[in-house]
Amino acid sequence: MSLKKTLLGLTLLLPALLAQAHEYQAGQLHIDHPWSREMPAVAPTAAAYFVVHNKGSEADRLLSVSTPHAGKAELHEHVHADGVMKMQQVQDVTIPAGGEVKFEPMGYHVMMFNLKQQAKDGERFPLTLTFEKAGKVEVEVAVQKEAPAGHDHAEGHAH
Repeated sequence: MSLKKTLLGLTLLLPALLAQAHEYQAGQLHIDHPWSREMPAVAPTAAAYFVVHNKGSEADRLLSVSTPHAGKAELHEHVHADGVMKMQQVQDVTIPAGGEVKFEPMGYHVMMFNLKQQAKDGERFPLTLTFEKAGKVEVEVAVQKEAPAGHDHAEGHAH
């Protein structure tokens, strides 16, 4: 009887553990913990972050992003220009063979414009990443009040 209860408990717990893992695989690419910071309801934009690991022997490129959560989504990066930090759109992001690219505050990120509404802490929304070789990968972006450990470089974006 105890074994049945333990197995039932594990069966019920497993989907929750997998949901918490929040990782995605596409060919040789591994995408870790897509997240977005909860923004004020009146904010016109939001940003999404994640890490892409390339376990393969060839580079791949992230070509575009899209989400039904926003009217438009773009790949962006922060750059220092003339002593000022500014944000600019990029056409694609190369994920080097055997390497990784972090999409994080003050670095590469996905900018979302014309939001239908701001997501709240604990909610999730879909984001489709389109890679040159790995193809389309749909991930779920977890909205959080605070950046996850190791991602707290800066507060949101002003646009």
